[in-house]
Amino acid sequence: MPLLLTEADVQAILTMPLALELVEQSFLRLADGAAVCHPRQRLRLAGKGFLHYMAASDSAGGYVGLKIYTVSPSGVRFLVPLFSGQSGELLALIEANHLGQARTGAASGVATRVMARADARTAGIIGTGFQARTQLEAVALARKLERVRVFGRNPERREQFAKEMTARIGTLVMPVASAEEAVRGADILITSTNATQPVVEGRWLERGVHINAIGINFADRREIDSETVNRADVVAADSVEQSKIEAGDLILAFGEDAQRWKSVLELSDIVSGKITGRTSRDQITLFKSNGIAIEDIVVGGRVYELARERGMGREVPMFQQ
Repeated sequence: MPLLLTEADVQAILTMPLALELVEQSFLRLADGAAVCHPRQRLRLAGKGFLHYMAASDSAGGYVGLKIYTVSPSGVRFLVPLFSGQSGELLALIEANHLGQARTGAASGVATRVMARADARTAGIIGTGFQARTQLEAVALARKLERVRVFGRNPERREQFAKEMTARIGTLVMPVASAEEAVRGADILITSTNATQPVVEGRWLERGVHINAIGINFADRREIDSETVNRADVVAADSVEQSKIEAGDLILAFGEDAQRWKSVLELSDIVSGKITGRTSRDQITLFKSNGIAIEDIVVGGRVYELARERGMGREVPMFQQ
């Protein structure tokens, strides 16, 4: 019978170090052909909102599945149905809010490991929502940060974020009064917003900075301006195919110049060593994160295995004759 894993179950199992390990595995499997990933698709709800769905197979792990979720004024609901890649048997139904936060943060952590300068010590982050927390947690594991500056539009929320994350990562996180103040002098920049217009201007960037742009996955929105993209010496994405559909940060910067997509690298090729993510300390590097299904399936597969080992979750009678 399939195993139902609640948010509490997933939170008890999935730590950020484990998520980093598993997300790195997912990119290695994409690079060697052991994984296949289908881009996100969307359906509008009758009311205000969307149904999102994305699928992947992991032949190395033996799993296939998808992440499906709705976003509406009443909330966000994430679910990963996980199937056996051999028999097609439904193995688990995983509530996936924490799973999604952790794997999205971990993807930026992996990108930071292979694209940021080895001596990067200062981080700037724009955004104080739930995704921003796991972003900073993962980046702090990828590099030994000495200082972090955070900006969010709500002063109370950025103060609370700074206090909470200082305790979580063991590095002083300082709230600042503007996006520019967060960006100036940063070795690593994280953008984690729901902005429709750019909140980062390329003229603020220092040479050698690495950027993780993770907030936007709609073609008509962006959080970094065209100059930011144009100044980047290296641009990588978790999926170039998916980026062409929904990465407004790149789509709006490239415009009708389709040739520019040829310069966008697959993060999987950098992680596997096929391509070098940075060749000099002065390069500006950019990782455009969309969030891809193979991350959910590889992470979800391991969470399912650990839950079985630990006797966690609840079996649900389904497909019983």
